[in-house]
Amino acid sequence: MKTSTRHDPYPVRKPFHGIYAHGVETRAGARIMHVSGQVGATPKGDLALDFESQCRQAITNLQSVLQEADMELDDIVKLGFFLVRREDMDGLVEVRKEMLYGVRPAITTVFVAGLVSPDWLVEVEAVACAA
Repeated sequence: MKTSTRHDPYPVRKPFHGIYAHGVETRAGARIMHVSGQVGATPKGDLALDFESQCRQAITNLQSVLQEADMELDDIVKLGFFLVRREDMDGLVEVRKEMLYGVRPAITTVFVAGLVSPDWLVEVEAVACAA
């Protein structure tokens, strides 16, 4: 039995179809993990300069945290994206389609004045649930 069920009372429109759900219900008794904001730096501290590379790395870092708890990207029920530049929204959608297609969490995307490091362009936080 699945731990979570997606609810879409009305269709998710393009370009978000396949990467977003209006709501996600999680069954009682599931293991719940709250993942702190992950940024686009590698574990060694290397940081790409472009948004898409930082976004891919942030999702890769998120995936590593999930794997540590025997979870996977499909277990994500809530994602939060923090972007410092509006012009990166299209890039975010493309990276989400590339790395998270079929993973349909509830999502909030917020544009912020800045992140802890002025070189960081994106931060990703998550909640995941698994049996």
